[in-house]
Amino acid sequence: MLTSRFEFSLPEESIAQEPAPRGRSRLLHLNQEGRCNHLRVLDLPSLLREGDLLVVNDTKVIPARLFARRTDTGGRLELLLIDQISPRNWVALARPGKRARLGMCFELDEGLQIEVIGKLDEGRIEIRFSEPIEPHLDRLGHVPLPPYIRRDDQEADRTNYQTVYAAHPGAIAAPTAGLHFTQAMLAEIQSAGVGLATITLHVGVGTFRPVTAERVDDHRMDFERFVISESAAAAIRETKSRGGRVVAVGTTVVRTLESVAAAPGEIHATTGKTDLYIRPGYPFQVVDLLLTNFHLPRSTLLMLVCAFAGRQTVLQAYNEAVTTGYRFYSYGDCMLAERPRVPPETDR
Repeated sequence: MLTSRFEFSLPEESIAQEPAPRGRSRLLHLNQEGRCNHLRVLDLPSLLREGDLLVVNDTKVIPARLFARRTDTGGRLELLLIDQISPRNWVALARPGKRARLGMCFELDEGLQIEVIGKLDEGRIEIRFSEPIEPHLDRLGHVPLPPYIRRDDQEADRTNYQTVYAAHPGAIAAPTAGLHFTQAMLAEIQSAGVGLATITLHVGVGTFRPVTAERVDDHRMDFERFVISESAAAAIRETKSRGGRVVAVGTTVVRTLESVAAAPGEIHATTGKTDLYIRPGYPFQVVDLLLTNFHLPRSTLLMLVCAFAGRQTVLQAYNEAVTTGYRFYSYGDCMLAERPRVPPETDR
């Protein structure tokens, strides 16, 4: 399948630059027949059933964006921390990359030093801090907003770009479907007999890496770390065994659960890394409904949604969302997609 099959037209003004108040975004409900219903996120509880299980990702975004200066010339360097190797060593992306040459030294405020000690593939570098950076990130780091949000991060983003149930630091991007929930919404959902389970997947650069390959199958995903607890695994098994529905809040939850499913509904507690790449033709084992934001053209996230609900159906829904004024991407509106009664064909 060609990557161009996942293209759609999106006006610049459709890309949300600021979040709506939690719980106030629009929700496009894509039902099992592929029809669109235009609702609000506050309507979500009415779309769930007693006995369903809502599964959320409780990763916490770290302020992983740093601005450093060369110790000799004062030249500016922007760093995005993407993976910790040891207490002082990290893998990072640098901009501009030509300034991050091997052996160069940079400094942050508070006297912290950074040395470039390795050049890796795909523009990554290995850096070493003069001391562990984590205790300083809240003061020196910036919220790693996606590049299509064309403004500097603000103090409000430290709250807005974080779910209300974020608990485990480690992500460099938010699991954005979860940004719509308030504590009151979660309480209302649970009071209606819907269960709640949490898993953790630390969203990394691979989730948002552009697909540059001409053929979908030629793209490769990066690994991301995840944890599924025994309580979450047991809740999922129990829900599936009695015919309840598993509702994934975000594509990160889908990838985590589908990565470890041994058979339909068979989930066990585990910790590991996943590079699962879901595209049309994938046989889903666990997830029955997917709450997700609207994604970039040609992205692996859009491909996952198309695999779940059908490429033509999803692209038609996206076009309807554009024409009716939905807000796209991380701070935008969302879609609740149901798995079709008949698995979608893989049109090539």
